[in-house]
Amino acid sequence: MIATNFLSESSLHRIVTQAGKFAVIEFDKDLSVSARDAELAYFASKMNVKKRQIIATLDNSGVIVQAGAMQIMAGNITAATNIKGAGDLLKKMVGSAVTKETTIKPKYVGSGQLVLEPTYRYIILQDLAAWNGSMVIEDGLFLACDDTVNLTVTARSTLSSAVLGGEGLFNTNLTGQGIVALESPVPIEELFVVDLENDVLKIDGNMAIAWSNSLKFTVERSTKTLIGSAASKEGLVNVYRGTGRVLIAPVACNYNISLPNTVGL
Repeated sequence: MIATNFLSESSLHRIVTQAGKFAVIEFDKDLSVSARDAELAYFASKMNVKKRQIIATLDNSGVIVQAGAMQIMAGNITAATNIKGAGDLLKKMVGSAVTKETTIKPKYVGSGQLVLEPTYRYIILQDLAAWNGSMVIEDGLFLACDDTVNLTVTARSTLSSAVLGGEGLFNTNLTGQGIVALESPVPIEELFVVDLENDVLKIDGNMAIAWSNSLKFTVERSTKTLIGSAASKEGLVNVYRGTGRVLIAPVACNYNISLPNTVGL
């Protein structure tokens, strides 16, 4: 028998979201910083730049985790490589080469609590049931999932979507049932959620961080003619067609927008 205070909230950290086995804790204050870094840490926390961790509570169950993310195993939990043989290893090596994800994602099974390394990125929990059992994610977003979720590599249906869309030729595809934990560059409050039903979504740039595998992704001109595209100053857009869901980070990469007018302040 083992007892922990991992999920006990305090004046320094709190549980911000929970789903299935996973709980996300967020540290409102970081008292372990040095005197030299205290000012930076203070203002960073005011802008929601905080450390976050996942705690998975296992009850004769398992989770798959990004390699190197484990920090603490409390209880009767064992780790395995999640490799089923030489063929599976080769398949995962090829997949990691094209998606920039780690080749081996360990699987932790048993009963107890698994704590992952802290991160300054935002942790978003998604239930694959809301995605009809299939989600495609951008490279580098995967953190953890239930062991009932399968991780495979999916390729773009058209060369234009890979070359011109800015999303890459291959991505990680998550299928099955269970919860998926993503390391997002933006908080969930800044994400737009678009649900399509036999409809079309057009995005100016690679702002989609996750989308249903059922959607067809292409890159097209913003208008029917080259002259129209030039006049609108939009050019090419990423197009998602069909039925499914898209998560969009609209403020993550807006490097070209004008800064606020600070004259006179």
